Amino acid sequence: MKGTTLEREEPAAASTLTPSRVDLERIFALKHGRREESGWGPRLRLRYDYFTPDEWYEALVDRLVREDTTWLDVGCGRSLFPSNRELSRELAGRCRRLVGLDPDDTLDENPYVHERVKADVCRLQTERKFDLVTLRMVAEHIAEPDQLVQQLSQVVPAGGRVVIYTVYRWSPVPIITALTPFSWHHRIKKILWRTEARDTFPTVFRMNTRRALRSLFARQNFEEEWFRLLDDCRSFQRFRLLNHLELLGLKACRTLGLGYPERCILGVFRRR
Repeated sequence: MKGTTLEREEPAAASTLTPSRVDLERIFALKHGRREESGWGPRLRLRYDYFTPDEWYEALVDRLVREDTTWLDVGCGRSLFPSNRELSRELAGRCRRLVGLDPDDTLDENPYVHERVKADVCRLQTERKFDLVTLRMVAEHIAEPDQLVQQLSQVVPAGGRVVIYTVYRWSPVPIITALTPFSWHHRIKKILWRTEARDTFPTVFRMNTRRALRSLFARQNFEEEWFRLLDDCRSFQRFRLLNHLELLGLKACRTLGLGYPERCILGVFRRR
């Protein structure tokens, strides 16, 4: 599914934010160790020259977090990067201040944040400012996106950045999710990804296209600084044969110049 022209990413080379191959390989090594010591899944993905959307997100945040960074992770739950504890520890130790914001009690289990704030992500009341705000797989759950972005505009100073990592609205899985009862969602996720029930939340997909994000952030004086649609070949990552077929499908799409049907959004919006 190639999508409209607006949904396609602009040339990545135009931005210094684009994670390099070296950046992505560093994230891979932190997560899986040396190639020959990693499991069949990581080795298979490398055979197809494929890095997951999580790895792209982690590499991007790794580039943005510096020693003087004040960082707000919105909807963080129990971890910064669920599949990369080593990077979570490293970046939590690198930045000046890391605040985790989440209304859910899973925030109490997060060992990486310096401070925990239990609050509705759309009703954050604070005088503090943050150079970096991240939302990892949060946007698809936001029922009031205008209110969320307005709140973000209050805590991000000029030059500050908001990173949005979320599912792409017109991918097969979000379409199926929108068409099925919420009571089915955890059952399906448990089979595919072994998730826990407490990690499954209602979805609304109101800010899950590039067009929607650009419009929402522009109204609050943000500009899109970087954007990419990321191929997502993780639906069957637990199952060797099926995951191999996913990656063969990705290879075919690349050969034909097409985008893979299942995709994630990764975007950076900078406050003017």
